[in-house]
Formats: sequence, structure tokens, C-alpha cells
Amino acid sequence: MNAIDINTERLLTIVRVLAAELKPGAGNFSALGFDHRLERDFGLDSLARVELLARIDRELGAKLGEAAFAAETPADLLRLIGDATLYVPATSAVPPASALADFVPPPDDLATLTEVLDWHVRHQPGRIHIHLLGEAGQDDPVNYARLAQAARAVAAGLLARGAPPGSRVALMLPTGLDFFAAFYGALYAGCVPVPLYPPARPAQLEEHLRRIAGILANAGALWLVADPRARAFAQALSGKCPTLAGIVTVAELTTPPVAAPLPALVAGDLAFIQYTSGSTGDPKGVALTHANLLANVSALRLAARATPADVFVSWLPLYHDMGLIGAGIGSMVVGFPLVLMSPLAFLARPVRWLEAISRHRGTLSAAPNFAYEICANKLTDGELAGIDLSCWRMACNGAEAVSPVTLERFAARLAPVGLRREALAPVYGLAECSVGLAFPPPGRGPRIDRVARRALADEGLAQPVGDDQPDAQAVPGCGHALPGHGIRIVDAAGRELPERRVGRIQFRGPSATAGYFENPVATAKLFDGDWLNTGDLGYLADGELFVTGREKDIIIRGGHNIHPQELEEAVGRVSGVRAGNVVVFPATDPGAGTERLVVLAEARTMDADAQQRIRAEVERLAVDLTGLPADDVVLAPPGTVLKTSSGKLRRAACRTAYERGELLHRPRSPRLQALRLLLDAARARLRAALRGAAGGLWGLWAWTVFALLAPPFWLLIALAPTLALRRAAARAGARLALAAGGILPRVTGLENLPDGGPAVVVVNHASYLDGMALTAALPARFAYVAKQELLDHPLSATPLKRLDSAFVERFETVRGVEDTQSLEARVCAGDSLIFFAEGTFRDAPGLLPFRMGAFLAAARAGVPVVPVTLSGTRALLPGRRRWPRHGPLAVTIHAPLVPAGTDWHAALALRDAARAAILAQLGEPDAG
Repeated sequence: MNAIDINTERLLTIVRVLAAELKPGAGNFSALGFDHRLERDFGLDSLARVELLARIDRELGAKLGEAAFAAETPADLLRLIGDATLYVPATSAVPPASALADFVPPPDDLATLTEVLDWHVRHQPGRIHIHLLGEAGQDDPVNYARLAQAARAVAAGLLARGAPPGSRVALMLPTGLDFFAAFYGALYAGCVPVPLYPPARPAQLEEHLRRIAGILANAGALWLVADPRARAFAQALSGKCPTLAGIVTVAELTTPPVAAPLPALVAGDLAFIQYTSGSTGDPKGVALTHANLLANVSALRLAARATPADVFVSWLPLYHDMGLIGAGIGSMVVGFPLVLMSPLAFLARPVRWLEAISRHRGTLSAAPNFAYEICANKLTDGELAGIDLSCWRMACNGAEAVSPVTLERFAARLAPVGLRREALAPVYGLAECSVGLAFPPPGRGPRIDRVARRALADEGLAQPVGDDQPDAQAVPGCGHALPGHGIRIVDAAGRELPERRVGRIQFRGPSATAGYFENPVATAKLFDGDWLNTGDLGYLADGELFVTGREKDIIIRGGHNIHPQELEEAVGRVSGVRAGNVVVFPATDPGAGTERLVVLAEARTMDADAQQRIRAEVERLAVDLTGLPADDVVLAPPGTVLKTSSGKLRRAACRTAYERGELLHRPRSPRLQALRLLLDAARARLRAALRGAAGGLWGLWAWTVFALLAPPFWLLIALAPTLALRRAAARAGARLALAAGGILPRVTGLENLPDGGPAVVVVNHASYLDGMALTAALPARFAYVAKQELLDHPLSATPLKRLDSAFVERFETVRGVEDTQSLEARVCAGDSLIFFAEGTFRDAPGLLPFRMGAFLAAARAGVPVVPVTLSGTRALLPGRRRWPRHGPLAVTIHAPLVPAGTDWHAALALRDAARAAILAQLGEPDAG
């Protein structure tokens, strides 16, 4: 037997074994041979190919590149094995530190993406914008001048072809300079680019174009910029997309830039239309303006604390919002270099991603959860040798459900090569918000909330439990809303829910789309007043977002969005399947770090041969309609598919039954099923009604307590003869009122208050309840510093003056200086003062900048500053609302800070140290 025969047999064994592992009992893979298709026959999707290439490398010693993803059969792979060459990473291409010396960041007032690119060309044309990495690791640097020249040449070509302003230009191009030239070229020409995902294999081109025809028609595309091979199908596409003038390549579009001025763009113009990768049956194109994109990137820059000194390494596809906006446009706006490789380069050899981070000293990178799972499980010690990830400061995990198990696996696996767990950052975003919506503080590391599984599933209550509880469910936190954006949780009726209640996630902000392109019906469903529906479910805790599932029926698998309805309808037409009794749903796959695609169909026959035929046809349909094979095809007897009383498919219930192993249990009689459904619905409604009633009753009780206690204690404070008695009365009243409501704050750190002598206490401000909570928690020897406006209201002015409060003017500069001097005099005289250092509060979580008055007074008087963190009042009485919600309160008193001098710099040091202590304890984002 010669070497080629040995490789053939070993390769077939590797493929067959992997197929059998993925679908045990699903078929006789040993009967499949050299010319059978890897996807349709063996069922190997792109993620399975990652494992396949790893095994070929390990067992055959062949390191296959991107071309392996175009292979249709094992025979194609064998030819590639014969041509395989050793992959040798390129030498370091890290730009010298001096490269930043002359860099000038673009100003914030630029209104469009083309203005940003033109600004770079005027000020730093030779600075590298993108490092394009080839398959062997070679670097093709693209500076701003080169990109602008290529883009303007494409713009000239579009204008020469008569493309009017606002016309849509679809881009179906792989990662490379051509994509960026076409994208920015369309913008320069006043057109609207529409990025589309290219086919993974040339052999799929016809099938792929058929699949995206609906997107082209919905976008009303005038031109499709693509591979020359796509031109053969121009006539067929024109029949489905009447607006399509033709298919062109970048080379054909490129003409010398014309001297005529290009169309003028404004911030409100459409920048591009983002179609999700699975939206082929009912296309929904998210329309994003230049203002949306620039607002989102600016907010992300603040949240990630990104600077031009960062380096972003990405393999994310450019048709995906995280790759195009987060990496591509983000690098343009912020000014950090982008190190970019093809998605196929990552899938062929995942270690290339980490090699690029190590070699280019990448500080920022992002990927879906499945990529982190691949790296955690597939990389060998040999592949990791020589890699140094100590530079990686933020590893964003988003675009699909984040697995806490994956986070821990990834952190543990790569800790030996320098990765810090604190770099891992689960994030949340969606195309309707440009790309990002929630972001955790950099350097914090993952926050995992462990809650009671049954309470979460049955009652929608995120009830914290200990790590050792067997029923604990781990839910990763995705951070707080980006600066300038808001997140809320609402019930089915649109009523806002309190913290730790699961509901629909809604958002608003300057990054939000105005709607779906040419789809008013979908747009109407997107909006709830000025809030937008994400289609996801989750809860807030301490203002941080925790995502628990999806309200919408999209399946996210390996970075692809799959809409189940089209596949359900097609499977329902298969002979032997009961039409209308097919459900497609995702199932959790913790081993792969992504979701499994499950097709459940009721069959008319249980004959083994007939079921084998049905299963093969379903597998074919899955590949044809979604581009991915199903992970499991379940053929079940009639009555298995769960439905509502009105006949709607209950996908979530089918998923739950599947994951619990209860799907194929003998069904109860229809009468018992109906009774069980009625009882479950009644219990759910009763629990919801009891929760609502309990919340309403508690709010009523809280107001009743306040109404009963406020008048007598107001009189005590007003009439008591001494200041000590008045302050004691205020403390007693506050403690009694909070205790009666069951919300007396938990106080820690009282020992940190100085025993004798004056002190300045600085506290965060979140609610009208802050003063009452502090009065109840602290000893009765402190005076509040209040805003001058409170003197205009007799009900507040009288007790505040009787309690010897100090008042400051917030709006008149001269008066404000005078007030600060009087505060300093009081501290020097021995008074201890309480400052709400933010000066005001707002609805959204986040610690605002601190005013300097407290710290100047403390520094000049030489007294300590005591930081105090107040937690829970924002959730209990949010913003300007009047109806409270029950919740825990906590007061944490930090160690005192002693001023190092009496000047401005000493006061600044006090402010920064106090704010850092409060921010670390508060758990809210830094809004400063």
C-alpha cells in the first residue's frame, strides 16, 4: 500500500469517526466514501470542519489552510493534503512606539465616515490603518492614503455608471482591501453599501445567490459588487431583483478619480444597511445613519477606554456588525491600527488569532462564544508555545449567548501564556443599536450571577443563591448601557419591571436605528414608543444587564442567524411528515460553546427505512435553506409537537422537553394536556398577579408609613430646643420609617468614621431616598450640604435649617465660590459635613463626575475625607418617580483619606481616591 492509499484510508476514517461522534446512531457513515459530500452526507458544518482540520493536522501531519473550507468531499481534502506546506508565522510586524508620537486623533465634530477618512488623509496619510494578514501570516499594510485613493477610484466608477445618490450597492466580497475600497467608495459616491456574506465555497455560488435574492430585492440594489464568477447568474438575479443593473467587480469599477466634486453627505444620511446572516426568507435590513455609527463607536470608545495606542486584532467577517463596525469603523474613528485576517484563516487554524494578538501586541479583540470554546478545547501545548497574551486587555465575548463555562475554560487554558481572567468581557449588542449596547468595565473580568433555576424559569425571578446550591443557574453579566444609552426591562404589557425580574429587554439611544429598510410592518413591531424591542429576555441587577434567552425565534449557531419558519415549512412538505407539526429550535451545547440546530417532525410512519429516507431529506433541506446541517433530526409520533390552545408552535416548550429528555415520553391524553396547560397558565397568572399586588401593596404601605410618621417627626425637628435633639429625632424617624417598610439599610464600616474631630463624608447620589437612608445609617452628628433651591420649599427648608444644614449655589459661579469658603470655615470650626459629591442624580445607572467643593474644603481644613457607598436606592425609588419598589439597601463606609496638602492638587488626589473607592464598591459604570 503506498502513501496516498494510506492517507486516503486514514482520512476517510477521520471523517467517518467525526461524523459518527456528531450524530451517534443517525446513519451508517462507514458506507460513505471518498466522493460523498462533507456537509450534505457527512453532516460536517464549519465548526465541525475546525475539529476535522485539527485532527488532520494531528493525525496526518498536514496543516491545511483556508482552501480546506472550499473542499466539497474527502477527495478534495486529500488533494489539499498532498499540496500542504508548513505554516510559518511571519516575523513581528509591531509598529514602533514612536509611531504614535505624531498621531493626531480625529475631532469629535466630524459628521460622516468619509469626513473621518478625509481628515486622516489630510493629517496623517502614511499612518497604517489596517494590517491585512495573508494565509501564511504575511502583512499587507494599508495606510489612510492608500484606502482613500482606492475608495475614490471606486466612487468614480459608480458615478460613471450613473449611480444616483442614495442608490444601494450590495457588496459580496471576502475580507481584504477590495471590501473596504468598495464600502467607502460607495459612500463617497453618495450610495448606500449593503454588505452581504460571500459563499464559503465557490461550488455553492449559485445556491448562495438564490438564497440572497430576497435581500437584494428588499434593498432595491442597483449594483452587486462581487467575484467575477457571480456574473454568470446576473440574468437569473435580475428576474428576482428588477432594480439590479448588473454584477461588477472592484477592478471593473476602479477608474481614475474624476475632478468633479463628490456628493455632499450629512450626518443623517444612510451609511449602510445591515442584514443579519440568516434573514433570507423575510429580509430585515437595519438602516443605520452616519450619526448612528459615530455615536455608537464614540460610546464604545468611552466604555472600553480605547485610545489610538490600542491595537485591535480581528478575524470577524466584514458583513457582520461586530466585524465591520466594532473593528473596522471603530479603528477608523478612534485611530488604533486594525490587524485583520480572514474568518476562514481562523477556522482553518484557530491559533492564528492568538498568534496575531501576540505578534502585533493586540490589546482589543472580540469574537462569538464558539470561538473562545474552540480555543479552550482544541489548541495543543505545542501550538501555544511562544505565544504571549499578556498584552490582551479586553477580550469581548458577544454576538451569541455567552457561556460561563466557556469563560472559565478559556481563562484557565490560556492563563499559562499570559491571559488575565480580568480581560474577559461578556458584552451585549444588536444591529438595531448599530453594534454595541451594554459593556462591562474594562479589567473587571466576568461577573457571574448565580440564581435559583426554578424561580427563574417558573416565576421570572432572578433569586440569588450560593455557589454550592445544586439548583443554581449561572448567568453572565453583560455590563451597563453604553454612555448616552438606556436599557429597561418590561413585561408583556410594556410595564417597566423592577430589578431581578425577567422581561423583555428594550433600549434607546443615539445609536438606535430609525427602522428596517422598506419594511414598515417589522419597523412598527420594533418600536414601543421611543424604546426599541431587542427580542431578547433578561433582567437588571445593580443596573447591569443579564440576558436569559430570546423572545424571538432566531437560532444563533456558529455566528449564523437561522430563522426556523422557512425550514419548518419545507420539512412539512416532505412525504411522510405531518405538515404543520414540525418545529425547529436551538438546544444548548456547552461542549461546543454554541447552539445546536434541532429539527423535530411528527412522522406518519415508524418504519425504519421510511424514517431513514425522511431524515436524509430533512438533512438536505437544512443545508439548502440554512447553509448548515441539522445537529439532530427527531422523528416522533403524532401528538409530540407541543402547541398552544390556538395551534401555535411552542418552540420554547419543545426545547425544554428535548433538553430534559422528555420529548418522546408517551403523551398524556388531550384532555389531561389541556387541563395541565390551563393549570400552568392559571398558576403563572396567579403568581404574576400576586407579585404585582404585593408590589402595589408594599408601595401603598410605604407611603402610608411616610404619611403617618412624617408630620410628627417634622414637628419634633422643628420644635426641639437643641441641635442634638433635633438630629436624634431625624435619625429615629428615618430608622423607624425604613424598618417599618422592611428596608433598613445594612451598614458596614462604621469603625472607619473618625471618633473625634471633624470629617467630610462624600456619598454617591441616586435617589430622593438617599438622605433618609444615610440619616438612618450614620451617627446623628453630621450636617448635610444641600442645594440652595431646597430653601424655596417650606416643607424641606424648615427641617434642613433646623438640622443646621449648609446650602450651596450650583448655578452662580461667584456664589458657589463663596459657599465653598463658608463650608471650609465650618469644617475648620469642627463641623462634620455630608456631601453628595455628584451634585445631582439621574435615572440611568452610573457614577457621575464629582464636584470639587467637598475636597477643597477638606484639604484646606486638613480633615479626612470618608467615602461612603450607598447601594439600592436607585432601584427602590428610581429617578423622579414617586412609587417605590421593595429592595435591599446597603451603606458601606470606606477607610478615611487624609489630605497630603492644602492645595488644589491635594484636593484632586482626594477626589480621585474617594471616587475610585465608591466606584469599585458601587458596581455601576463610570459615567464620568
